[in-house]
Amino acid sequence: MSAPPLLPPKRPVGARMKLPVLQIPTAPGEPERADQRPPRPSLMLNTGGSQPANTHVVDSSLEPPSMLGTNRSVSPQSAAFSAEILAAVGSPAPDKHVTHEYPEHPAATPDDDGMDETQDLTGLDVDDLDEEKWHAVARTGGIVEMGKLGEGAGGSVTLCRLRTGSTVFALKSITANPNPELQKQIVRELRFNRTCSSPHIVKYYGTFLNDEAASIFIAMEYCGGGSLDAIYKRVKERGGRIGEKVLGKVAEGVLKGLSYLHERRIIHRDIKPQNILLDKEGQVKLCDFGVSGEVVNSLATTFTGTSYYMAPERILGQPYSVTSDVWSLGLTIMEVAQHRFPFISAEQEAREEPITPIELLSIIVNAPAPELKDEPEEGIKWSNAFRHFLLCCLEKDQSKRASPRQMLKHPWMLGQMQKQVKMDKFVKEVWN
Repeated sequence: MSAPPLLPPKRPVGARMKLPVLQIPTAPGEPERADQRPPRPSLMLNTGGSQPANTHVVDSSLEPPSMLGTNRSVSPQSAAFSAEILAAVGSPAPDKHVTHEYPEHPAATPDDDGMDETQDLTGLDVDDLDEEKWHAVARTGGIVEMGKLGEGAGGSVTLCRLRTGSTVFALKSITANPNPELQKQIVRELRFNRTCSSPHIVKYYGTFLNDEAASIFIAMEYCGGGSLDAIYKRVKERGGRIGEKVLGKVAEGVLKGLSYLHERRIIHRDIKPQNILLDKEGQVKLCDFGVSGEVVNSLATTFTGTSYYMAPERILGQPYSVTSDVWSLGLTIMEVAQHRFPFISAEQEAREEPITPIELLSIIVNAPAPELKDEPEEGIKWSNAFRHFLLCCLEKDQSKRASPRQMLKHPWMLGQMQKQVKMDKFVKEVWN
């Protein structure tokens, strides 16, 4: 018998134990395998993708968790998957560790500080603008703000359109290091994002600087379904639970997005519920990636609350690979499934016990990986295959952890990919 689609909340509406604020520098990455191209790290931003109340649209049904089986033993298919991963990955070669990431990053075109702001911008839309034109449009009042999408200590996201265009887009402002050379480096490196084209990656339109405010502005595709963080909290607020079918489509979209980035030598490095967006059709997209480690370090001082999703090797400052993103995905999916951060127990959350950043980081590094538990008192039971998928994501030994492309071949993932889920209806049901 399946769990009811809406369960009465046991705590005040929207209540959730807050994670302690944390700031941690980003450690250097490393190539994933000796026979694969080295990954290129990316931008870390602490802004979500939620939207104004009057623009809420969401996707798929609030379907309950699967009730498949009660046997806790691992299926032959899952066991075979684990054996295949262990045989395939091996330990990273020590001589492959890197301390400087992608010095060969695509060279930038010369910076033009003397832009011609009198140039004709009539009839241009977001796809027609290069970095110079974005700067000119911004300085001449050509960007129309339509409402705030989100705001935090390190920046904000605003819904916008061009005065001369019709495309609605999200404009993200980031408080950055005031060093002008570093700011120009960020803009140069973000240009690389314009070459990325995938249904699982948020489209990038352009970047420009505000010299006076030491801010960087990033124009990107607007995803009307909101962030996974906003979606699951909305479902929780209504006393519901997101089930395996929807979680399967989310995991599929993230893994395909990560696989695409990996092919382009990019590690995302900031997978978390806020950086997984859904458009109004329910398409899952990744945002906030695209610059080198040195730049991420400079931005990391202005953004907080991200590091709890880091894999243990990153917290310890060790070299890491694209599999660190798989760890972060596992934490994210488990959090959405059980409505709390996996390394904080239900008892701790119920008692609202205070926990310091160092204590939580120590737990993440030293405690066994969390396991998804059934909730019989709520009538919730998860499938064995789903639990095994999460265990594979949360393998603490990075040399044994699967890559995104390998996780797409997990038996649970293969089964979910065959299922038809009306994600557009899910999005609408969440926000209506």
